[in-house]
Amino acid sequence: MSQVESIMKQDIESDMLMASAAHTTETEEAAAELSLADALALAIRLHRSGDLDQAQTVYLRILEVAPDESNALHFLGVLIHQRGDTDAALGLIRRSIEIDPSIPDRYSNLGTVLAELGKLDEAAAAYREAIARAPAETQAHANAWNNLGAVLRTQQNFTESALAYEKAIELNPEHPDAYNNYGNLLSIQGRVSEAVACYCKALTVSPKHAQSHKLLGLAYYTLGKIDQAAAVYREWLADDPDNPVAMHMLAACSGENVPSRASDAYVAATFDAFAESFDAKLERLSYRAPQLVADALAAACGPAAQNLDGLDAGCGTGLCGPLIRPWMRHLVGIDLSSGMLSAARNRGSYDELVQHELTHWLLDYRSAYDTIVSADTLVYFGALEEVLSAAFHALRPEGVMIFTVEKTHPDIDAAGYLINPHGRYSHSEDYLRSALAGAGFGTVLIDCAALRNEGGKPVAGLLVTARKGR
Repeated sequence: MSQVESIMKQDIESDMLMASAAHTTETEEAAAELSLADALALAIRLHRSGDLDQAQTVYLRILEVAPDESNALHFLGVLIHQRGDTDAALGLIRRSIEIDPSIPDRYSNLGTVLAELGKLDEAAAAYREAIARAPAETQAHANAWNNLGAVLRTQQNFTESALAYEKAIELNPEHPDAYNNYGNLLSIQGRVSEAVACYCKALTVSPKHAQSHKLLGLAYYTLGKIDQAAAVYREWLADDPDNPVAMHMLAACSGENVPSRASDAYVAATFDAFAESFDAKLERLSYRAPQLVADALAAACGPAAQNLDGLDAGCGTGLCGPLIRPWMRHLVGIDLSSGMLSAARNRGSYDELVQHELTHWLLDYRSAYDTIVSADTLVYFGALEEVLSAAFHALRPEGVMIFTVEKTHPDIDAAGYLINPHGRYSHSEDYLRSALAGAGFGTVLIDCAALRNEGGKPVAGLLVTARKGR
């Protein structure tokens, strides 16, 4: 859950030093010897430290003894949601509210889960309930208004969304997330210059706020002010020299120290940050790549017969999964982002989901797949020779690889690919044909296609179908 820190507000004081218990059995034994209050303190400390397995063990032990302990029910719901089981989380959080309906944060967390499930009216109602119950002019009150604004924005109720963000800022003038969210609302309305002012204000109140730097840089890019975007990323990198997002975006805007592909750390950080809102964002952009890939699979492999072993390379939230599942006997999804994989798991389309770097995974699975599909994953690779060679060897004879990339032209860059200021790479058709031939692929079909809309315009892409010969 995106607000774990804000929802665990109890100030727990304890002399216990058992949060780092090494094994589940030791944690169970420790919990069994504690009072309920101390056991709950231990569970929350483990939860805050990121030790979800141990925290879950203690929450469950508490509930064995006291099934109606509302705090344990609530925080276990939060933990279960972090692990991707939104339905179970919803039941636990609702049960905690039934037992004790007086705590505002529980309604906020209920709203977050409902929003992720797409139940936006119910989510808005939960946030309004949190607002009604939270003491006025508190952080919890401001957070609830901010969250309500996000739901209203998703519902395209822009007027009410703006009012909610303004209320959050009125209650807490140093709320960087509210400024950023307000800026995002303005940006999707085409009011990018006004959005810049919001992102700048977020940085004024929180100078080291990473998301504010990223959003401000992207806003300058949208306005065509690439040098100013680069300056934002330089400033960010000066504050946080090891930040992979700042490094990558500075390279993208400045052309300096451009990597041959986006780093694992950049990809994981970028997609973990907006895993929960990913599908909704792409829907607004009329995202077409998964359907294009599925249509190409049908053209290459014929009617669906559930007889293929497939890999969804860079599966993200699993948008391709339901579309290609009818062809698959066994379907594996791989991604670097744990947040994306949690969302993909909820779709139920995959037999196996793996957090791993793509090229190294392919190198370990020779002749393992009948088909490899990849919707907009290779846009984070510049040079494709290594990953295409690995994919070739991971395919069985007559196996098919289908993927999308963004399109550039041969005369743009001698290498046949380039990094763009938004951080993704684009490739020329000539380069793709050369790289695929070098990897060993025989039949290659490349079609032009619009992958999504961006800035009100279609993004030109290439849909590639490549077959491995015998």
